[in-house]
Amino acid sequence: MKMDILELLNKLNLIYYRYDKQKNSLLLDEIPNEHSYKELIKITFMLSKHNITFHVNNDKSISLSASSSFISSTIRKYFNTLVENFKNRNSNIYILGNKKVKWAKNLSLFDIEVIPQNIDFSDYDAIIFTSKNGVYSLNKFNSKWKNIPAYVIAPQTAKVVKELKGRLAFVGKSHHGDEFAYELINQLKNKRVLYLKAEKIVSNFTKILNDNEVKCDEKVVYKTVYKNFKEKIELPKDSTIIFSSPSTIECFFKNIIWQKSFKVISIGKTTAKYFPSYVSYKIANTTSLESCVRKAIEIK
Repeated sequence: MKMDILELLNKLNLIYYRYDKQKNSLLLDEIPNEHSYKELIKITFMLSKHNITFHVNNDKSISLSASSSFISSTIRKYFNTLVENFKNRNSNIYILGNKKVKWAKNLSLFDIEVIPQNIDFSDYDAIIFTSKNGVYSLNKFNSKWKNIPAYVIAPQTAKVVKELKGRLAFVGKSHHGDEFAYELINQLKNKRVLYLKAEKIVSNFTKILNDNEVKCDEKVVYKTVYKNFKEKIELPKDSTIIFSSPSTIECFFKNIIWQKSFKVISIGKTTAKYFPSYVSYKIANTTSLESCVRKAIEIK
């Protein structure tokens, strides 16, 4: 059944729910909202259509189970949750930013500074985002972007477009810069598009599109500003550090005392290229901080 479930779920292009193979459940990454509710309806309709037994829990996660063993399965999952809570309650897992994720602690090393631009969106057929910071930053000085189809790199960015009432047109599957550019070529060929980006990027995104008959302009709408600390910060031994961009790597090594006992998680392949040679790391399964935390728990 699990293979069939995966095939069916892939067709739904889910943003808010993810399938946990070990728990045989669909888990909601964030607090339920109007958009996640629509996905819940899509999922339950699909499950009912294919005669797959399921139960929607109080937290809006969806448990999949054979009906004959549903009660025992529910009890087992409840027990496993208690064990998981006990094991991870004191984990020293650090996210280098302000986003709250269960089991992780926050260590804010930088701020996002918006860079306002004059943009005439009527010149473009589509806009492209490879970061949720790009969406938030653009929205602070120009809301007309919401009238243009938005192509985004991953579900986390898609959630922000939805949250701000934008026109979500496409969510990338690869979740990595250059690979995302290749995903867009057939969809945007001979169109004029605008890439809203950070001051510093590490991919050849714009060049790849322009080399393949996509007329791509770019505008810088934000930059990362490092915080300055008087003294370097010392974290507990055996901490797990999550890096979500090359800038977090640079800022971390300027402000934190490195220890050999640290475990390191990278949000993606591009970020991983920027680690010093002496750093061993694991790459998260998807480009979300939630996925990074799950990977951190796996390798404890």
